[in-house]
Amino acid sequence: MTIMTSIAPALSAALAKRGYESLTPVQESILTDAPDQADLLVSAQTGSGKTVAFGLALAPTLLQDSDNLGKAGAPIALAIAPTRELALQVKEELTWLYAEAGAVTASCVGGMDPRMERRTLERGVHIVVGTPGRLRDHIERGALDLSEVRAVVLDEADEMLDMGFREDLEFILDAAPQQRRTLMFSATVPKPIAELAKRFQKDAVRLSTINAREQHGDIDYVAHPVAPNERENAIINVLRLHDAEKAIVFCSTREAVSRLTSRLANRGFSIVSLSGELSQEQRSRSLAAMKDGRARVCVATDVAARGIDLPNLDLVIHADLPTGKAALLHRSGRTGRAGRKGTCVLMVPFPRRRQAERVLQFAGISATWKGAPTSDEIRAKDKERLLADPIFSVELDEEDRALALELLALHTPEQLATAFVKLRQAKLPAPEDISEVDEISLRGRDAGSRGGRTAEITGKFEDGIWFSLSLGHRQRAEPRWILPMICRAGHVTKKEVGAIKIFQNELYFEIAGSHGTRFNDVVKRDGTGEENVTITLLDARGGKVPPPPQESRSFKPREGGFRERGSRDGGPRDGGQKRRARNADAPDYESLGREDRMSSGRPKRNDGPGKARDGFAPKGKKRRKFEDDDAAPNHPAYEPLDMKTLGNDGDAAGAPKRSRKPDAPEGDERPRQRAPKAAKPVAAKKKAAKKNKPSRAERKATKTRS
Repeated sequence: MTIMTSIAPALSAALAKRGYESLTPVQESILTDAPDQADLLVSAQTGSGKTVAFGLALAPTLLQDSDNLGKAGAPIALAIAPTRELALQVKEELTWLYAEAGAVTASCVGGMDPRMERRTLERGVHIVVGTPGRLRDHIERGALDLSEVRAVVLDEADEMLDMGFREDLEFILDAAPQQRRTLMFSATVPKPIAELAKRFQKDAVRLSTINAREQHGDIDYVAHPVAPNERENAIINVLRLHDAEKAIVFCSTREAVSRLTSRLANRGFSIVSLSGELSQEQRSRSLAAMKDGRARVCVATDVAARGIDLPNLDLVIHADLPTGKAALLHRSGRTGRAGRKGTCVLMVPFPRRRQAERVLQFAGISATWKGAPTSDEIRAKDKERLLADPIFSVELDEEDRALALELLALHTPEQLATAFVKLRQAKLPAPEDISEVDEISLRGRDAGSRGGRTAEITGKFEDGIWFSLSLGHRQRAEPRWILPMICRAGHVTKKEVGAIKIFQNELYFEIAGSHGTRFNDVVKRDGTGEENVTITLLDARGGKVPPPPQESRSFKPREGGFRERGSRDGGPRDGGQKRRARNADAPDYESLGREDRMSSGRPKRNDGPGKARDGFAPKGKKRRKFEDDDAAPNHPAYEPLDMKTLGNDGDAAGAPKRSRKPDAPEGDERPRQRAPKAAKPVAAKKKAAKKNKPSRAERKATKTRS
């Protein structure tokens, strides 16, 4: 629709000067559905023109049937944003929107000089935009006077609550006059936002332009499954393929931002970075470079995911997957703004395919899954752009035409065309070579090794050499990302890799016999290139498939090698029976009856590696040692001892008493002192007392006699 006549003339002129020919749905809803002096709770998609919308909503309150705001003094409007960049952007938008009305705007954000902000406030302003922490600081110091405020706007209110600004927001809203308008703009309205609106708003009008069942129609979502080690190469190829006027690449950490910025800068991209570790001055310079065209690519953390509006931003790349639905939508919302088309690309490492699918599903987004751009695709796209370059249809002035004719006189058309192609290609970074994605990676969760315990890639070699790699099902190993790792580690191509068999804790893979020796030498010299991952040569040659690892059997280390648990001679188990060697002089123990066994004693056990018994002890009798190692139950010196004939000190009756010391002289033997009896435990005392307690009849008779 055209600009409505209900807009204040000063704002209408500013919109026309800015080139506005139509309004977005949220802006139209503000003008048609919202009463002039009502509190508002508005939900709208990111990039839908919310800043201009609440600027239009403030006009009846601030202008009050006038075309000019008059002399600046104490602020009459306050806008609060969650981040510095968003606050500065809101200030710029309101500055041009109210420029025809003579508005004076100021910003109060962290990272800027607070003394300069205080001096600006002292000179007088109409509209103040800031972050919660800095605004509260100015209020507490008396630099910011809210007594004349007529309206307060909370932009991205849900994000401010998530960032922990609830206490600061409540302090600011309590400090503002009670008779004011409160406008809340939020992508979603969770319970905390509803509670905040109920406390600080009066009969708020609820407006929403979000269709929960439809994704952002101006954004095309594309997902590229890539090998983990080729993620940065794929990002370079995506930037080269789209050749967007402006692009932003989102990373999850500051370290990732620094690394990717260096990599892209070395490849020739005009690039800036934006993260929390930069000062506010550096961040402002980065945004300014993106807006005026000095930089075309911005690598940023989620600090740039909320509210940042970069004109002509056509491409958003998720170098690291977003953590959830909100992060995905706000990152992607930097493109496709105000009716402009945009593309959002997700780089999905093979092991994180399911996570990407869940995030897209929760956000209600349908993405196109296809392989990352290859070098051939980029060269074909470059050729297409070159042939359709609008520079060929540009009209030349007389001076340029004369120079062109002079070049034609000096050089042939072929030479001039060659020079033009060379000059154009010199400005473009060279594309990277990446692995082609197979059909398994594109099909997703129904493909690969998820269907069973062992995954296999067919295609064996007759002279193949087998290796083992220390990754298995427990480490979520899959052929689609294991194969690039193997090729990179041993400097081979995928054509030289045969079958891959994945087990619980390791996997086996086959290398063509003509390359197996070289592969083994390279791995021994350079390693695998991955932390805690090893590759070992298996004893399987000539295409012979090695047996699967016995991962379910447990072994216990022992001197001289390994033996299986439960065995005594190092051999395999024999049904749980304990085998014993017989003494040559002892009778056949197994052939004796019960009574004979009682008198003959048990055989000496000397088959195990442990310490053998010193002698034979009859069952039920006290064991007696012999000086002669050959003493046996049939030896004349052997006499079974009866426990009944032993004395209190444990010696046979009539035997001399033992000395307290082994080396004491013969006449110094003294009787062994018996240990005192242990005191009865408390439980035994209670039991004895209960036993001796008189019965009830006896107690009654005793009481009657008394």
